[in-house]
Amino acid sequence: MIIKAKHNILLDPFFRWYVIWKMKRSFHDCVIHSDIKDSGKPILLICNHSSWWDGIWALHLNQQLFGRKFHFMMLEEQLRKNWFFRYTGGFSIRKTSRSVVESLAYTAELLSNNQNLVLMFPQGKIQSIHRSEFIFEKGIEKVLKLTQNNVDVVFQVNLTDYFSNAKPSVFLNATSYSGEQTRAAMQIAYNSYYRQCIGQQKMKES
Repeated sequence: MIIKAKHNILLDPFFRWYVIWKMKRSFHDCVIHSDIKDSGKPILLICNHSSWWDGIWALHLNQQLFGRKFHFMMLEEQLRKNWFFRYTGGFSIRKTSRSVVESLAYTAELLSNNQNLVLMFPQGKIQSIHRSEFIFEKGIEKVLKLTQNNVDVVFQVNLTDYFSNAKPSVFLNATSYSGEQTRAAMQIAYNSYYRQCIGQQKMKES
């Protein structure tokens, strides 16, 4: 049995307030670059995973652009250690278990509701921020097949820079993906968008 998300009427709004407070306390600035026009469909958010912050940044992006009910997939052992995440949208996956199928089906079920957004990290684990190529696991394609592709796929790329400030600034880049919803096609498109974001980041000044 997987651990399903169960938004709590007290913990969930507190966590959303905590995100805003934590962002203001930890970063010099947070800048969102996005060309997305919200169609009203459920959203599958695909994001690079290089730090603990990525889930926080994804939630912040959702609050600023979409206002959907936020959900995110976590490894079961991490969700059990950080139990409160269940009450803010977290649900479990255990990769070495048959419950993977159940987790993916639950993800698709969440994405049948226009009010929901689900965050997935395509590489399935935290990797160095200096990584320039991402290898997608199979789960995203399986989820999209279960939803019959009736969702909006959004790519998010998180980047940071200090420039001349003591605290880093975070740059949240987001764009809609409208291509073929296969693992291979999305992997190519995401890596291309990531390189585009890196190129634009190099042009920035303090």
